[in-house]
Amino acid sequence: MNKSIPLIAVAAAVLVACASVPSAQDLDTEAKALIKAAFRDEGIAKVDRINQDLGQAACSSEQPPSAAVAEQVMAQARASVKWPAGGRYFGDWREGEKIAQNGRGMTWTDTSTAPSANGGSCYNCHQMSKAEISFGTIGPSLYNYGKNRGVSEVTAPTAQPIVEYTWTKIYNSKSFVACSNMPRFGHAQLLDDKQMAHLMSLLLDPKSPLNQ
Repeated sequence: MNKSIPLIAVAAAVLVACASVPSAQDLDTEAKALIKAAFRDEGIAKVDRINQDLGQAACSSEQPPSAAVAEQVMAQARASVKWPAGGRYFGDWREGEKIAQNGRGMTWTDTSTAPSANGGSCYNCHQMSKAEISFGTIGPSLYNYGKNRGVSEVTAPTAQPIVEYTWTKIYNSKSFVACSNMPRFGHAQLLDDKQMAHLMSLLLDPKSPLNQ
């Protein structure tokens, strides 16, 4: 003869099960430990790459960051921006085009961590040239970037606000969008000042094919 399980016993079992469910913090700790255990140093790629700063942690959470946290991320990003030595914001747009087309750098098979060995891989996310038929769409089109912003002379005082904005965006994109997908080229030392200056010319120089 089967006997029914008393309701109080079922309730007690449920309570015990609920009490044993790990907290979100416990799960985060366990996940971090698993991730750390799954990676190893390989060439120039070191395990410390999995360490997250505030922006990375806030934007990889299951919930988007609160307005207060997002503002904190952007404030930290803006504070990290370093202006080019001597105010040299511009280089050669021809070199900038090469950097924009180059997707190499920072993989374990590379032999150097020097930013000068890296590319910007800009076409992976943006349309930049009218002639280019293959480009990504994660980011907005940058074709006519300088022209659309009224930059007819990069050294003109009227162009300075957009010059500083563009440099900041390249240096640390989280300055304006907390969870931006754009690489933080200067902050993460992916590109050096000279390379970023070349990209600045590609984006803003009226002679650049990007602005034709």
